Amino acid sequence: MTLGNFDLSQLDLEKIFVTYAIPWGTKVILAILVYLIGSFIARWLLRLIEKGLGRSRLDGMLVNFVSNILRWVFTLLVIIVALEQLGIPTTSLITLLGAAGLAVGLALKDSLQNFASGVLLILFRPFRTGDFIEAGGKEGVVEEIRIFSTQLRTPDNREVTLPNGEVYSNAIINYTAKDQRRIDLVIGIGYDDDLRKAKEVLEGILAEEERVLKDPAALVAVGELGASSVDILVRPWVKTPDYFATKCALTEKIKLGLDAAEISFPYPQMDVHLDGGGGEA
Repeated sequence: MTLGNFDLSQLDLEKIFVTYAIPWGTKVILAILVYLIGSFIARWLLRLIEKGLGRSRLDGMLVNFVSNILRWVFTLLVIIVALEQLGIPTTSLITLLGAAGLAVGLALKDSLQNFASGVLLILFRPFRTGDFIEAGGKEGVVEEIRIFSTQLRTPDNREVTLPNGEVYSNAIINYTAKDQRRIDLVIGIGYDDDLRKAKEVLEGILAEEERVLKDPAALVAVGELGASSVDILVRPWVKTPDYFATKCALTEKIKLGLDAAEISFPYPQMDVHLDGGGGEA
């Protein structure tokens, strides 16, 4: 049998099979086995590490972040070992990957910045899983910090994903980092109202509210003489989880209490004085 000018009968199929097919086939099968077994071992090690980290006192955010990093590292190691079974020089491959990584890094510098910021967020821990924070112009409960992004859940149950670079490079306000928070209220009363009586009413409302802490002591004091009102500062301290509910409750009680004491809440107004002098007819 001929193929063009080439006579297929001249091929030594047995030699080709013994010299090329069997060795390469063996290498391919061995590489596949190495990859499958290595992937199984990698998953087993990853689960073992995750369980160990879970039993420790490490923050859940840190555990998830480390798990994601190890998953990529294990996968890369398994691939390199499998390629070695095919006879591919991994040293050259690693060098090639390094050069490719440099090129990709220059093209994806924002992603690398997000990755580096994620590492810094894990190391310095300005917040933890479950904290209520404000970062990147968004507010929410921290649910997870990933390799490139941080996931928040807003009070109205929306999911917000922020790039780690944007989170770390801007101011981070952690509202739940401390056990106690101060409620800041400004209550304006009229200049004709009884100031001492108003303060007594406000102090009585704070004393009756069980969620208001005795130490630190609450502050009730005149803060400013405004254009149309005397502004009284009301600053009680509460446990951080009680902040929002207590603020709403105090606002309602203060309104009802001052109304019952016949103390007014003035609004901005302007007095206009007309010159009544007559002119010549």
